[in-house]
Amino acid sequence: MIQPQTHLNVADNSGARELMCIRIIGASNRRYAHIGDVIVAVIKEAVPNTPLERSEVIRAVIVRTCKELKRDNGMIIRYDDNAAVVIDQEGNPKGTRVFGCDRPGIETV
Repeated sequence: MIQPQTHLNVADNSGARELMCIRIIGASNRRYAHIGDVIVAVIKEAVPNTPLERSEVIRAVIVRTCKELKRDNGMIIRYDDNAAVVIDQEGNPKGTRVFGCDRPGIETV
């Protein structure tokens, strides 16, 4: 569950390293965002000499959350960190590679 003021890692090679969520796109009074939701975020840490700079406001889509995700077949998926991928206004990723398709900690109930 991602809410405003949550810090997220960046799971692509766009040049940003850390983001902070400032708004959740969707309903006006949504409190939390989950995997697949689009957020508005500010860059807190960036790689030097890249197009993205610190304190720049961007959009991102959430790809990993620490809060578990329950599937219909009974599986529970939980990741070790919160991560997002930077996107542009059309929804295309700014980076060319997306990292972190690692195997999550999968538990069955």
